[in-house]
Amino acid sequence: MEWQDEGIVLGVRRHGETSVIAEIMTQQRGRHLGLVRGGRSRRMQPVLQPGNSVSLVWRARLDQHLGIYQIEPTQLRAARLMETAMAVYGVQAMAALLRLLPERDPHPHLYETLGIILENLHHPASAGELFIRFELAMLEDLGFGLDLNQCAATGTTERLRFVSPKTGRAVSHEAGLPWADKMLALPAFLERGSNLSADPESLADAFRLTGYFLQRHVYEPRGLDAPDTRSGFVQACLKALAATTQ
Repeated sequence: MEWQDEGIVLGVRRHGETSVIAEIMTQQRGRHLGLVRGGRSRRMQPVLQPGNSVSLVWRARLDQHLGIYQIEPTQLRAARLMETAMAVYGVQAMAALLRLLPERDPHPHLYETLGIILENLHHPASAGELFIRFELAMLEDLGFGLDLNQCAATGTTERLRFVSPKTGRAVSHEAGLPWADKMLALPAFLERGSNLSADPESLADAFRLTGYFLQRHVYEPRGLDAPDTRSGFVQACLKALAATTQ
């Protein structure tokens, strides 16, 4: 069997003395593993760094086999991504999220979003907002999508300010105010049609929102802890954003 695709490197692990097993988020086939012969060579090591875009050919005798990758670089981002803590943590945090998905399960929209975020990881507001939308898309694909488009109590689509921690549905300011201390805040920049950008406070609220539902629906049922790379990205992003708004 053989196929060709585009992909973004998520990570590698050593295999034998000279080879590696590469984990790549492909455009059409989802997160996919493959053996790269000579992957530890001087020529291939810079290519197989997390965040780099590659073109690849995968070959195997049977579809269920690990298979062998032939890889060529198309965009080498890794050196630039290593310049800031926010970018380093961001790449690792997104890779950890994608590992929650079944291997070889196609998610082309996540692949496209991953590429966009990688191009914006040096811009705190953009990186933070895009990362939140990536986590919301992950929750959706894992079967735990949030309904942030209308109030669960009244059906209105205006002045949505809260999210119910029980249902994951938005609640308007008026309907949710009596229980505000028990609700999660819905940042204004996540409202449909909003042209607002995130500030440190609203972005922190957004991280708490997605973090809560990832913990409740994904990590706890699987007996996992939230990855440290996410908290590292959150702290670095909020710190960088606060510095730009002072």
